[in-house]
Amino acid sequence: MINISGTLSKGWMARALGVRFDREYYFNPDRRYAIDCECNEYAAAQFPGMRLFYSESNLGQIDYRDNRQIQIGGIQPNMILGMLLGAHFVPHDSYDADITPGCLSGKGLDDLPAPESLLDRELVKLFDEQIRRVQNDSAKRLRAIPPFFWDTSGRAVIHGTMTTAQKFLGETFFIDMMTEQQRCLKIMNWIGEAFIILCRHFSQIAELPITGVHVGECSSCMVSPELIEKFVVPVTSKIGENLGPIRLHSCGPGTNHLQVFSKISNLRCLDLGGDTSIRKARQIFGKDMLISVAPLPGDMSNENTEPIISWAERILEDNEGGNLEYVYHVEENYNIGTIHTLTDFVKNQPDFNKPSLNSA
Repeated sequence: MINISGTLSKGWMARALGVRFDREYYFNPDRRYAIDCECNEYAAAQFPGMRLFYSESNLGQIDYRDNRQIQIGGIQPNMILGMLLGAHFVPHDSYDADITPGCLSGKGLDDLPAPESLLDRELVKLFDEQIRRVQNDSAKRLRAIPPFFWDTSGRAVIHGTMTTAQKFLGETFFIDMMTEQQRCLKIMNWIGEAFIILCRHFSQIAELPITGVHVGECSSCMVSPELIEKFVVPVTSKIGENLGPIRLHSCGPGTNHLQVFSKISNLRCLDLGGDTSIRKARQIFGKDMLISVAPLPGDMSNENTEPIISWAERILEDNEGGNLEYVYHVEENYNIGTIHTLTDFVKNQPDFNKPSLNSA
């Protein structure tokens, strides 16, 4: 069975509609709801039948997006944790927000607060209050989707602990993993515990039971499989044991890491870069494992559709009939005609999951 779905970026929406993703967008739920609705109405009108909607890359799921959902604290997960550690939020009107870097630089292990104490921070209290305000609305017009969640499915969303450590400490963390192993493991375990506590807290407050967890280990291709096994596997396994089945995201070429990924407990789905060998993934994980794979950025921006179709055909052949989803995120400079061609290619396959095709 195969499927396809995509998301529209902030850059695309800013250019198409002139909307601004400023600080108020992230911290005023009513304003966010209005802009999110405008963006998704645009997606449904402009791209009918394409399973294309507005959301953060790879986080929201079109089959679980509800027009009544209102996003509370819809900020990238490692940015929320960074702000709880003292980083400053940095919005950008026409693309993704960020935080000031290095919030743990120069700090020791003793400087890390008890993970449970994060629930007492003002940012968490703000989001709690916003969630309760939606819940207490007598008209019950909207459903609050809390921080670390992106739709009604109950799938929590976090960054991987190594990727988060890189965000907080800089690229030198990769060197430290070889020279200060115990310190790095303790930092990553602290990050994992903090994410577990925060996800559980917001799940309870918003009355949205956790059904699984997306772990965005975006930096995994930057280190060796040996380091992944020593650091990422045990911490991510603990997250899976505490929060539920894992969807593991890995950017870039990940073929050499697939065997190590298979050692992660409760791993149920892979989200891979387009230059990772799907044939190798099927040899290791079998046909039942859901694998999501993203086209290469150069192919999506190319006016010539031949490269993306050649890629899609190779992926389909290597997949050998497994459970597969093509996923993509439309940046401002991508060629939408190429995306149309890819969608048509997938929809014309005999094992396309036709019953779930819908408009954004």
